[in-house]
Amino acid sequence: MARMRRGLVHAMAWSLATGAAVTLSWWGVHTVMAGTAYDPPRALPITADRPATTPPAVSPQVSSTRRPEASPTRSAPPPPASSAPTREPSATPSRRPSSAPSTPVSTGDVKSYTVDGGRAAFDIGASSAELVSATPAPGWQMQVWKQPTYIRVTFSRDGEETDVFCTWHDHAPAVRIEER
Repeated sequence: MARMRRGLVHAMAWSLATGAAVTLSWWGVHTVMAGTAYDPPRALPITADRPATTPPAVSPQVSSTRRPEASPTRSAPPPPASSAPTREPSATPSRRPSSAPSTPVSTGDVKSYTVDGGRAAFDIGASSAELVSATPAPGWQMQVWKQPTYIRVTFSRDGEETDVFCTWHDHAPAVRIEER
């Protein structure tokens, strides 16, 4: 009987210690994750009846790769009649740290390229481009490389690879597709 009681005491102590460790771990992870924001990735809608090179007729949607620019919701008040300097209200504060580069304004020339491995959409400007979205096809994996003069999106599956390159070094942005 004493041996059984000792076994139950050990099992109870182990259960309490394990429960406390799990609770403490959950609390730590919850505390860290509570301040983060996660936007699930979204692809841009592209209809089959419209060529991919025409700009969309609807206003651009937000994707997880680009944040919308803050826009004032009302016009600035007229200047006061007095000559005393006044402080203008600041625009809506950005959620980005001030050291981060600002997001370039969209040119509206979004082009989408559909390949066997998925789809990549670029906002093509006169001298550079931005990745708007990249969505792998089912069963494919995707990897993105961004550099100052190019963006490379690679779709891969079972030894097959399809690259969508957008380059603009010493020339206007151009897109090239390579399959291996």
